[in-house]
Amino acid sequence: MNFDLDSIIPLIIIVLTVITSIKGFNDMAFFDRYKFNVGAILGKSKQWDRLLTSATLHGDYMHLLFNMMTLYFFSDVIIYAFGIWIYLVIYFFSIAGGGLLSLFIHRKEYYYSAIGASGGVVGILFAAIAVFPEMPLRFFFIPIDIPGWIFGVGYLAFSIYGMLKSVGNIGHDAHMGGAVVGIVVALIYTPFDLLKSNALYIGIMILPLIVLAFLILKKK
Repeated sequence: MNFDLDSIIPLIIIVLTVITSIKGFNDMAFFDRYKFNVGAILGKSKQWDRLLTSATLHGDYMHLLFNMMTLYFFSDVIIYAFGIWIYLVIYFFSIAGGGLLSLFIHRKEYYYSAIGASGGVVGILFAAIAVFPEMPLRFFFIPIDIPGWIFGVGYLAFSIYGMLKSVGNIGHDAHMGGAVVGIVVALIYTPFDLLKSNALYIGIMILPLIVLAFLILKKK
């Protein structure tokens, strides 16, 4: 029997995330041990595994459903463009990148906690936009197609605003970290001719990231 890793691995990630998330809904000890928590990571216990394990937990079924649906729909785009192994690099490095940015932003807030695969999901989404910036996107709350690069700029700008103003119970910093990793890895592996043709769109999308870098350095 032949197994298509390109199709199976994303489904395995989704199924395992669903299983661990549901366990977390019903087992607070499990949830508390594996969620992202600044004190547990930087304190005496040094539980750095939480940078990744927190992505296997979610706050509720809607949070879980939205993340897994987005991951499912955009996984094929990345696997088509780069193959399964770069897909895995983007997903897991985006999770870690989002966690590290959150850790840096909230390093003095030992109580700060977060959960969700959003860093990895956003990394996959923005890698797809970096490769296919004119790709039409449509979301539940937007009834029309939007070019990927326009959505990307708007999303990054809102995330920066959300970070500065602490808008909602959302890990904007994890989203930003995931987006940065997704874009950077995509740019590294995208053929030069395609990069050249997408240079304007990519440059516009990078502008919010430059603003973010400036704000982080200023805050530091």
